Amino acid sequence: MTSSLTSGTAALRAIADKVPDALLLLVARLGIASVFFQSGRTKVDGVLHITEGTYALFRTEYALPLIPPDIAAHLATYSEHLFPVLLVLGLFTRPAALALLGMTAVIEIFVYPDAWPTHLSWAGLLLPLIARGGGGWSLDRLLSGAGHRRG
Repeated sequence: MTSSLTSGTAALRAIADKVPDALLLLVARLGIASVFFQSGRTKVDGVLHITEGTYALFRTEYALPLIPPDIAAHLATYSEHLFPVLLVLGLFTRPAALALLGMTAVIEIFVYPDAWPTHLSWAGLLLPLIARGGGGWSLDRLLSGAGHRRG
């Protein structure tokens, strides 16, 4: 039984070692971008017209200390549109992921402190992007002139 388990683990490791880092980072970029972009779309009508319901949410449920609700509504809504698009493109990946991690921290601390499992899953997708960048399949890599590198 132990040798069977060991050989199974070795086989899985061999398969996992063949998965390019570029693919893993692309999946992380697309996954977290979809979460924030979809949230941003709930706050607008049309392209980027912020709804009255969004302003109301930022005056009540999403109220933040130190930031007026109308400004917070604009910052959050535009951030939830801009940074996910940058992540999908793999452009300015590290700053975009860092901005969304900051937004996640604000949401966790000031808005929904009991939602830490969700926020931790978001951080789990954002942290590799901050640490490693967009990966080989990103505009960051293409623009850096390092598009020929593996991963």
